[in-house]
Amino acid sequence: MAKNILPVDVVLVNDKDEPVGTMEKMEAHRRGLLHRAFSVFIFNDKGEMLLQQRAAAKYHSGGLWTNTCCSHPLPGEPAENAVMRRLKEELGFSVPVVKAFEFVYKAEFENGLTENEFDHVFTGVYNGPVTPDPNEVQDYVWLSPEAIEQELEQSAGKYTAWFIIAFPILLKHLKDHNLTTCFKTDNP
Repeated sequence: MAKNILPVDVVLVNDKDEPVGTMEKMEAHRRGLLHRAFSVFIFNDKGEMLLQQRAAAKYHSGGLWTNTCCSHPLPGEPAENAVMRRLKEELGFSVPVVKAFEFVYKAEFENGLTENEFDHVFTGVYNGPVTPDPNEVQDYVWLSPEAIEQELEQSAGKYTAWFIIAFPILLKHLKDHNLTTCFKTDNP
């Protein structure tokens, strides 16, 4: 049984991530207005990343694979709090996160919606059970960054537009900050 989806406002921002107003989420996507968002990349102690397959009924990109979790902070909600809230709602767990970087992207979809997002990217480590909400997540998998890179080379069409952009930036960020293997507990 599908849950009732109430209208949700997103925070409209300028190119410096300064708030310029709020708008109902679907209207912001119909009009393609720049708004605040977040993406979360959760790793386990083996250095694998948790990917989710979006539920088929999502308003866009249904059935595609993507990072652990992504959404929009509510007006007045700090992004880190929004991350914790959405991780719990979508995947059944919450974990401390660290902000890694931010980027802006724009992607148009066949249904007339446009993602135009100032995206705050967070990382974290988690090793416990995953209990996804089937209204949000169709499936999930833990994969090494190397396996994900190979998948993207062979089957990029199976992944969301923002993941294709954010994943290489994340790998570069981890490398630039000497964090490439920081999520593995068996490091020398």
